[in-house]
Amino acid sequence: MDTKIILDENEMPKKWYNIQADLKTPLDPPMHPQTKKPVRPSDLELIFPKELIKQEMCQDRYIDIPGEVRDIYTLWRPSPLYRAFRLEKVLKTPAKIYYKYEGVSPPGSHKPNTAIAQAYYNMKEGIERIATETGAGQWGSSLAFATQLFGLECKVYMVRGSYDQKPYRKMMMQTWGATCVPSPSPDTNSGRAILAKDPDTPGSLGIAISEAVEDAATHDNTNYSLGSVLNHVCLHQTIIGLETQKQLEMVDETADVVIASAGGGSNLAGLSFPFVKDKIDGKNPDVEIIAAEPAACPSLTKGMYAYDYGDVAGLTPLLKMFTLGHDFIPPSIHAGGLRYHGMAPLVSHLHADKLIDSTSVYQNEVFDAAVLFARAEGIIPAPESAHAIRIAINKALECKKSGEAKTIVFNNSGHGHFDLSSYEGYFAGSLVDYEYPAELIAQSLKNLPALS
Repeated sequence: MDTKIILDENEMPKKWYNIQADLKTPLDPPMHPQTKKPVRPSDLELIFPKELIKQEMCQDRYIDIPGEVRDIYTLWRPSPLYRAFRLEKVLKTPAKIYYKYEGVSPPGSHKPNTAIAQAYYNMKEGIERIATETGAGQWGSSLAFATQLFGLECKVYMVRGSYDQKPYRKMMMQTWGATCVPSPSPDTNSGRAILAKDPDTPGSLGIAISEAVEDAATHDNTNYSLGSVLNHVCLHQTIIGLETQKQLEMVDETADVVIASAGGGSNLAGLSFPFVKDKIDGKNPDVEIIAAEPAACPSLTKGMYAYDYGDVAGLTPLLKMFTLGHDFIPPSIHAGGLRYHGMAPLVSHLHADKLIDSTSVYQNEVFDAAVLFARAEGIIPAPESAHAIRIAINKALECKKSGEAKTIVFNNSGHGHFDLSSYEGYFAGSLVDYEYPAELIAQSLKNLPALS
């Protein structure tokens, strides 16, 4: 059997899958941050192009991928699905392990799947500049790549903890023509206010989102772009799962377990939503779908399902999601892309409906898995992706005990070439296994906004 399962370019999906068409119950609507009433499409036009707003609220099952977007996707798509033969051998497991490898994209992660689409729709509506936030830098570098291709300017507010840890992500953004500043920054009112309170803050995605939204709202030529959480972002990522299903069919396999890391939700949504459809339809009703979270920021595992702001300053609409509280600032764990206080409303909805499970893991066991995987398969994974690898290895070891030959599929969502300082900390024994205290989560949740 082949190690790599490859699709031809002409077999790349021509449509994204919209899971909103197949939900048992509809999503709770986003609420306006001031009026606390359901958001109207016109409310979002200040910072988003009309086509993305339409996709955000659309109920169509499939949405066409524009030809110009598909043409750029062919730079790396379809991405390969690997059979992890060497990892299976090391683990001595009867399980079959497959991983979808999104690290083959130019920025090295799954993030360009939506960055290209978002830059395209903004360009089509005459927008000249995009502001965004980034955690580990994968989203910022992906949007820098995408805006360069469409001739747009790009300003990235990068969470300070990651900005300091990962200087080469900033270099990538600069190479693709973007401007990158550490967040909180002195460039916005929200950034200045936070720096006044805590000049040494490591920052958070919630803070960086506030800055980027403020930037977009105060510049006529600028829109805001988000790399996770929102419905249209999850939609664009489903090309991952759609390709994976085709690739599994090529080798007569059906997934028993589907795993992806979960920070804001796009990684998990991208791989899993087409498999959730099979679960809902009864085509594969017993497939187990698992979100892998850091113990330091366990929004699905320990958060509350409630309306909350997507940012710290309360500029974004209120979203019904699993949240740890919008003013929750997690410690500077090395998986910077997973340090978000909330979870995508669609992922949250499916988790509440018991269609998706979740589990949290400590960062040392995550790096144990990352190193084991790298020594077996050769690819050094991003710390975010290694959360999924940890759970996949755990599941394979369970199969070793039970003798079951389950088919395990996970999303290896990016390479770790710019995360080697994190690996350095692991090998030096300086990584701390931090579990966010329940009392601090409870304290943060007391500040959830009231809707009435």
